[in-house]
Amino acid sequence: METTAVFGLSQTILALLDTGRSYFAQPWTFYQIAIIAACYVAAWLISLKLEPWLEERARTIKGNPGLLRVIVSFMRRINWVIFLLFLAISRQAILELTWPSRTYLLALALALGSAWLAIRVSSRIIHNKTTARLISLAIFSYVALGILDLRPEAAAFLDQVAFQVGNLRISILFVLRTILVTAGLLWIASLMGNFLDNRIHTVEDLSPSFKVLAGKVVKIGLIVAAGMMALSSTGIDLTAFTVFSGAVGVGLGFGLQKVVSNFISGVIILVDRSIKPGDTIALGETFGWIRELRARFVSVITRDGREYLIPNEDFITQQVVNWSFSDKLVRLDVEFGVSYDSDPHEVTRLAISAAGTIDRVLGTPSPVCWMTAFGASSLDFKLRFWISDPQAGLTNVRGKVLLALWDVFKENGVNIPFPHREIIMRTPVEVVRRDPPEAE
Repeated sequence: METTAVFGLSQTILALLDTGRSYFAQPWTFYQIAIIAACYVAAWLISLKLEPWLEERARTIKGNPGLLRVIVSFMRRINWVIFLLFLAISRQAILELTWPSRTYLLALALALGSAWLAIRVSSRIIHNKTTARLISLAIFSYVALGILDLRPEAAAFLDQVAFQVGNLRISILFVLRTILVTAGLLWIASLMGNFLDNRIHTVEDLSPSFKVLAGKVVKIGLIVAAGMMALSSTGIDLTAFTVFSGAVGVGLGFGLQKVVSNFISGVIILVDRSIKPGDTIALGETFGWIRELRARFVSVITRDGREYLIPNEDFITQQVVNWSFSDKLVRLDVEFGVSYDSDPHEVTRLAISAAGTIDRVLGTPSPVCWMTAFGASSLDFKLRFWISDPQAGLTNVRGKVLLALWDVFKENGVNIPFPHREIIMRTPVEVVRRDPPEAE
């Protein structure tokens, strides 16, 4: 820390102490403190009864979670609202009776309290509570320094606490300004990216894969542009990152191969449109439908509700079964057998009519049934039918078709054979009867 910075801070603190000492020597100062304390206690007591009732009424709002979150946050700070209201009434009453200088603390408390209330309620649009608190504290500190007329002194002090790195002078003020500008521009870029991404997804003429690709390109482009603008606005020479970018390239080549491979694979998947959101796929033992395509992985939801995050590289290097690549029509087979005393022509007709009673079985292409073999104990048949919604499950529709076959065969006297076993004893077996032991 430089000597001038310490000296400047010391002078500011001494000046504040002298001003405070002279002001607190006045009796009106203690009157104002007592009024502030009384207003706060009264507001707190009233809020104990009023806050639960207001929050209950606010939670009846439906259809707008963001607005509800802000309103509930406001209701939970109703004690501050009542406190500021009482404080404003008290200050106005005192202004009618005496000099404005005797309401300085009341005006200061009213300004700081109003700023804190507005900042805390507005920060509820940020979902992360820790981030919301940090942003609220930073904004309130800046506003409070302006209310207290200490902003120039604080800026000068923070600018003097610095160290030199080559031709770049880094101070606390420079670091804070860089963080705030970068965070603000990235936040704006994120909002614009999400807005444009949503607009792109509403265009019906574009394919799902192209929508995802265009949305990601827009988001990444805006974030990169925001980062470059932030660095440029803070006075950092972008050519200084030449060595850094070279080091990052070496790091990508050695330690981030999988990350880069998955990212490039994701771009390839989006460009060639081999898979897209909504497709039903099978990869290894995973069968489900694609919910979302990300830069690093693909989200696949299975029928049991599990969500698998599969790396993009697996969809490039492994065999993938896409049940809905060209269209969503899927053919399923159900095998069954009937006894030899059944008429195979009648069995075929009954099987086709049974499949037609299931809602998910399509009429076009129509179901077909073929006799496939003379089995050891049955006439073997294969029933084939088509569905257009494989994401709704395959086992369940097969089960419904089997139940329909059972019902129609039972109604028409068609028997389904089952194996029998006969045991022939060639040698007689002597059964030895033993008397139970006598009790002692």
